[in-house]
Amino acid sequence: MKPRVLEVRTRILKKNDELARDMRAAFASRGVFVPNLVSSPGSGKTELLTRTLDHLKTAYRVAAVVGDLATENDANRLATSGAPAIQIQTDNICHLEADMVQRAIGGWDLDTLDLLFIENVGNLVCPTTWDLGEDLRVLLMAVTEGEDKPLKYPTLINTADVVVISKIDLAEAVGFDRELAHKNIQTVRPGIEVIETSAKTGLGMQRWFDYLIQQVARKRDGEESSAAKNLPQATEQHAPL
Repeated sequence: MKPRVLEVRTRILKKNDELARDMRAAFASRGVFVPNLVSSPGSGKTELLTRTLDHLKTAYRVAAVVGDLATENDANRLATSGAPAIQIQTDNICHLEADMVQRAIGGWDLDTLDLLFIENVGNLVCPTTWDLGEDLRVLLMAVTEGEDKPLKYPTLINTADVVVISKIDLAEAVGFDRELAHKNIQTVRPGIEVIETSAKTGLGMQRWFDYLIQQVARKRDGEESSAAKNLPQATEQHAPL
């Protein structure tokens, strides 16, 4: 006999998965592309997302939902991009769940959106098994966290579609071994794409933008691919690494 706690968790996850499946279908029917950003606290999700919203809004209708234990600080920062942003305060819950996202966006007309970004609660364990109806799961990993993060949290990286290494401008200062980091990532998740970025200097951001645009175009079978032509090129301040 399974422990009762497992039975309860199984029922909760099943309900979440069913709702996430319905949400994914709703997003697809309206042509909304949904990335879900996951990382540990302090990895730079909000800064990366603010830069991303600011850049993509020139050609796409973008919005964001952000989860945190408390405060509306992250939503306020995202709103400086000019894109709609809603904060979900989870209190003691260390991850977002499908019903939280559904309630948060209940007042939005999905027909007015092209991309809906979800910034998950900063945690590398809890979000792993919680489907939010997303199209793309992005794992953010800052150079300040060390090269062995993928080895310590293999379950989450194995649910990710792409790894973004953030704060790459600090790599030399913190002694970050890029070759080892890439090796560790590929050891756990062979073949996954890795993009190095610095939201502060702009380094690698154009590649990140291009990657997102390609994913949107792939979902829409090329319908929106011409939108990329309307986007300005990201500027980069090259710092010695």
